Amino acid sequence: MTKQNIVVVGAGYAGVSATKYLAKKLKKEDVTITLIDRHSYHTMMTELHEVAGGRVEPEAIQYDLQHLFARQKNVQLVTDTVTGIDKEQKVVKTKLGTYPFDQLILGMGGEPNDFGTPGVKENGFTLWSFEDSVKIREHIERTVAKAALEPNDALRKAMLTFVVCGSGFTGIEMIGELIDWKKRLAKDYKLDPSEITLMVVEAMPTILNMLDRNDAAKAERYLKKHQVELLLNAPIVEVAKDHIKLKDGRQIPTHTLIWTAGVKGTSDAADFGLESARGQRLVANEYMQAKGYEDKNIYIIGDLVFYEEFPGTPTPQIVQAAEQTGHTAAANIVAAIKGGEKHKFKGNYQGFMVSIGAKWGVANLFDKIHLSGFLAIVMKHIVNLKYFFDIRSGYYMFQYMMHEFFHIKDDRNVTRGHSSRYGNVLWSVPLRVFYGLVWFIEAFKKIVGDGQVLKPSTWFGEGSWFTGNSVFPWTWEYNVTDVASGASAAGDATTAATGAATSGAGEAATQATHFGLSYAYGEQPMAVIEKSPDWFTKMMQVIMPNNDVAMFFQKFMVFFEIALALALIAGLFTWLCSATTIVLVITFCLSGMFYWVNIWFIFVAFALMNGSGRAIGLDRWVIPWLQKTLGNWWYGRPKSRYGSK
Repeated sequence: MTKQNIVVVGAGYAGVSATKYLAKKLKKEDVTITLIDRHSYHTMMTELHEVAGGRVEPEAIQYDLQHLFARQKNVQLVTDTVTGIDKEQKVVKTKLGTYPFDQLILGMGGEPNDFGTPGVKENGFTLWSFEDSVKIREHIERTVAKAALEPNDALRKAMLTFVVCGSGFTGIEMIGELIDWKKRLAKDYKLDPSEITLMVVEAMPTILNMLDRNDAAKAERYLKKHQVELLLNAPIVEVAKDHIKLKDGRQIPTHTLIWTAGVKGTSDAADFGLESARGQRLVANEYMQAKGYEDKNIYIIGDLVFYEEFPGTPTPQIVQAAEQTGHTAAANIVAAIKGGEKHKFKGNYQGFMVSIGAKWGVANLFDKIHLSGFLAIVMKHIVNLKYFFDIRSGYYMFQYMMHEFFHIKDDRNVTRGHSSRYGNVLWSVPLRVFYGLVWFIEAFKKIVGDGQVLKPSTWFGEGSWFTGNSVFPWTWEYNVTDVASGASAAGDATTAATGAATSGAGEAATQATHFGLSYAYGEQPMAVIEKSPDWFTKMMQVIMPNNDVAMFFQKFMVFFEIALALALIAGLFTWLCSATTIVLVITFCLSGMFYWVNIWFIFVAFALMNGSGRAIGLDRWVIPWLQKTLGNWWYGRPKSRYGSK
C-alpha cells in the first residue's frame, strides 16, 4: 500500500480527538498525519468563562500542541490558516503552502452567531475564543477602574452594569463567574458590591433549555439569590456603545454586552464549495463524509458538521458531540486504510453540566441522576480530568489540577479555597529543617551504634545496623534481634523509644505499654501495631528471603534515610521527600517497628508538602530548571508556529 497523507484541519476538541485516535491506530502503518491550526495551541473552550471572569490565568486553558503530540511521531504540526480546498486534486491550500491529502478531516469549529443584530460586532463582546476571553477580562477590569473615578451617577451605573445575552451554558457560566468576581472587583477599586449590576437577557421564556426543567429552575433560583436580573422573553434588537435596545422598546444602559446567544459554522469554510445547511454548517452523511464528495474522502466533524441523526435534530454543538463525530471520522479512515467496516455515527450524550461560578452548579447525568451545588461541580471536574485521560495527556491533567485546585485566589474553587497554595509557606521552613534533622540524627545513630560520634574509627561497630543479624522482626531463615532496639529511621523514631527503654529504668521495661503522644517517666512506648499482618509478612518474605538480603536492605535504608534527611534540610524535592517519609512510616508501622509517640511524623510530612522548599530551599531553582529541561527533552521545545521551514 502506498503512503497515505491524512490532513486534519482544526485543533479543537474534535480535531484533537480524531488525531489522537488516528495516531494510535495507524502507528504501524505508512501514514503521515498533518494537523493544521491557526494557533499553536489547543484551547479548552469549555473553560473560556474562567479566564473572562478572572478566575484563572489565561495560560490555564491553553494546551500547547507540542505537549499533546510530542510522543506521536506520525503527527506533524502546522500553524497556518486554511484558505481553500482543491477537491479534485485533493490538496489543502493555506496562506503559506499546500498539503496534499488522501484523507481529509475538517474540524474548524464554529463562531458566534449574532443573527444579524445591529451593533453586536461593533459594540459587543463574544466568548468563543481564547482572544475573546482575554479581551473581556481586560475590558471589565478597565471599565470598573474607570467607573470607580466617575462622578456622574448615571454614567457610573451604566459602566457597572454587565449584561450577558443568552442563557445557554456559555452565558450562564459567564454570569456565574461574574457573581464570584464581583466582590474582588469591588474591593480592588473601593466600590460597594451592590453598585455592580449583573444581568442576563434571553429571547426565550426559560433559561438553560438543554437541561431538565427542575435543574434549570434550581439554577434560576441560585441566580436570583445572588442578585442577577433575569430578563426573559426579551430579544435584543440593537447594541450601542453605551446601551442595548430590547424588542419591546426598553433601553438598558451598559458599556458591556457579552453575546453568547448562538453558534454557527466558521465562515472560513464558506468558500470550500461544500454543501451547507443552516448556521453555515457543512452537511455530512452518517459516516461524517462531506455530502456529494464521499469519493474524495473528505470528512466533517465538530461544530462545523451538520448531520441529522434524527429528522430536524442536527448533532448538538457541544464537546461530547465534537469528540464523537471526530472519533467516527477517524475510525472510518482507519477502516479505509487497514480494512474493515465503516462506522455510522451514533450520538451518546451522557449528561449535561453547567457551573455557575466555581462553587455551585447543576448536572444531569444519563438523564437519571440530577445533581446540584458542590456535587455538580465535583462531577464537572471529574469529566474534565477524564478528558485529559482520553487524550493521553498526564502533563495537562496535572496542570489542570494545579490551576483549578491549588493556584487559585479568593477561594474561587470547589474546596472554597481550602486547597489553595496562595499563602506564605515561609513559616514552615523551620519545621522542614527540624524534621530533616530528626531523620538525620536517627539514621546517624544507626551508623555510630555504641561508638563515639566524634571518633569515626568507632563507627559501624557494635550496636550499629552494619553488624550482626537483621533488626527486622521476621524469623524465616535467620535470627532476629530485639525489635525495640532496631526501630527504623522514622521509627527510630526510637527517638525516645530506645531512650525510655534503655535509660536505665529497669522497671520501665517490665511495665505494660501505654498509649501516649509524649513520653512519661517510667512508661514504655506503645507500638502502633504489635505484630505485622500476615499479608505484609508474606510480602516481606518475598522481598527479604534470607539474612543476607535483609542486611543489604538494612544498610541501604540507613543511607537512604540520610539522603532523605539532607534533602529535606536543603529544601530539595520537598514534596517528594515528604511523601516518601509518609510511605516509610506506614511501612514501619506495618512492620511493628514504629510507636504511637512518634506518629506525628506523618502529619508533619503532610504539612511540609505545601511547597516550603520554594520559600527558602533548593526547590526554588531546581524544580523550575527540571520542569524546563525535562519538558523540552520529553515534549520538545514549544514554538509559536509549527511546520515552518
